[in-house]
Amino acid sequence: MALESPNRQLGRVALPAASRSPWWELSRRLVLAMAILVGTVLLVYFDRGGYVDNNDPTKQVSFTDSIYYTTVTLSTTGYGDIAPYKDGARMVNAFIITPARILFLVLLIGTTLEVLASQGREMFRVARWRRKMNQHVVVIGYGTKGRAAADTLVQNGFDPESVVVVDPNPIALEDAHADGLAIVTGDATRREVLRRAGVSRASQIIITTDRDDSTVLATLTVRQLNPTAYIVAAVREQDNVPLVRQSGADSVITSSDAVGRLLGLSSLSPTLGEVMEDLMTYGDGLEVAERDLLVSEVGRQPQQLPDQVIAVVRDEKVYRYFDPVVTQLARGDRLIVVRPAKELPWAPRPGTHDEDTTVDEE
Repeated sequence: MALESPNRQLGRVALPAASRSPWWELSRRLVLAMAILVGTVLLVYFDRGGYVDNNDPTKQVSFTDSIYYTTVTLSTTGYGDIAPYKDGARMVNAFIITPARILFLVLLIGTTLEVLASQGREMFRVARWRRKMNQHVVVIGYGTKGRAAADTLVQNGFDPESVVVVDPNPIALEDAHADGLAIVTGDATRREVLRRAGVSRASQIIITTDRDDSTVLATLTVRQLNPTAYIVAAVREQDNVPLVRQSGADSVITSSDAVGRLLGLSSLSPTLGEVMEDLMTYGDGLEVAERDLLVSEVGRQPQQLPDQVIAVVRDEKVYRYFDPVVTQLARGDRLIVVRPAKELPWAPRPGTHDEDTTVDEE
């Protein structure tokens, strides 16, 4: 079977499949086919007295004749030169060898049909995935940053089926499938590749390419295809932040500066560096989260809440907790808080127990 050219691979949608290795499946079928073949040969040989060689009726069927009879019988060729003539041998052929022949053919034909049907099955899965894909998240670039971003989304309750990865690297394809994510193989600066990822219907796009110029071009292309999506982009150099923002990104993270500041803080104060690393690591210790204001919290000061409030979102603007504008919390506010990553008896997590929120009332 001819291999697909690299150009045909670009832009192809690949969905994760929970299946065994194809080599394992092939080996299993070969072993079963050989078992049927060997079992039938032994069955015919042990009952060789019930068979006759029409070319030489006086000759007793040998082990070689048993192999020959088995191969032509299981392959349904059936030359008829060796045939059962006793009732016992005929009954064995009818109730044992005939079902074995059918099973043998199913194994051989089934392997071929499965190879052919798998392509149609994959096309059906992709078509169904396209119909369902809406308001999803597209992660462009599945290196260290992209994978960490996708993992953070999934760990915070985001459905893995609603995350689509775009990356031309075959290693990224393997990693995305291992993480249970769909991937579109191709260059994210090409419109056709982004269309296959459903960028025009996505709610958020995360761009984490290896080069800032690729990030700028990908951001421009994404913004043209989807004017309303929220775009988060990572750049290596601080000087490129204004350019990426002008290209259409809503938020730009400078990876080199962020790492540099963390290294500097860790050098000046190891304990402060430890806390900052804790905040950026999901699943243990502390986490930064955004939640709705609870009804019971209306009118209170941010400092009076069980959570450590660090900012308040009001009318789409972010205010620090000490800003006079948010001295008293009002209906519709959203809180940016630092809280335990896992709830503890002495450290509750308000807003995670289906409490009434001001958003629900509105």
